[in-house]
Amino acid sequence: MTDAIKLVLFDMDNVLCQYDRAKRVAHLAELAGSTSEFVHAAIWESGFEALGDCGALDAADYLRGFGERLGYPLSLDEWVEARRRSMRANEAMLEIAASLRETVDIAVLTNNTTLVADHIDTLLPELRPLFGSRIYASARFKTAKPDPRCYRLCLSELQVAPETALFIDDLAQNCAGAKEAGLLAHHHTTPEALREALMKYGLLEAP
Repeated sequence: MTDAIKLVLFDMDNVLCQYDRAKRVAHLAELAGSTSEFVHAAIWESGFEALGDCGALDAADYLRGFGERLGYPLSLDEWVEARRRSMRANEAMLEIAASLRETVDIAVLTNNTTLVADHIDTLLPELRPLFGSRIYASARFKTAKPDPRCYRLCLSELQVAPETALFIDDLAQNCAGAKEAGLLAHHHTTPEALREALMKYGLLEAP
């Protein structure tokens, strides 16, 4: 089984980077002259953000709708900056990804609007040298994790069979969706636990 893995597919937020939504929300609230509670309710509790993740809204409609919900004409640059402030690269995880790419392909699949993938060089510039063009937002596939179709469509783009892919995510339900789609899956907790799992798969050597 270990020899069969050709691709390791990573989630992004709280896997490859630490994502602090509260910091993002606070910055948006400051821009809009509002409160964090209002912003969180308008974007996340309302289900609006989920519409962006699954591609029900294209990038332009998403950005326009985002501003309308805030009651503030949010620009693309402002949206990107708020997202950027909430993200910090997880160096230990990036080291693991760098080690893996010596023997297998690696890619990213994140539940997000296409704006995240389009502006990843500003948001998290550490990813491009490792993953190249293989950084996918779920909205590209008009669905989102944990829908099995999301993983299958991503793997189809990568021309990789599900049974030869290992998926890594911090959310158990997303790992369950990956398994339903035919992938192997690892529920991420710490870099140390991931290293142990990858050694068992034969993808990393013991230190």
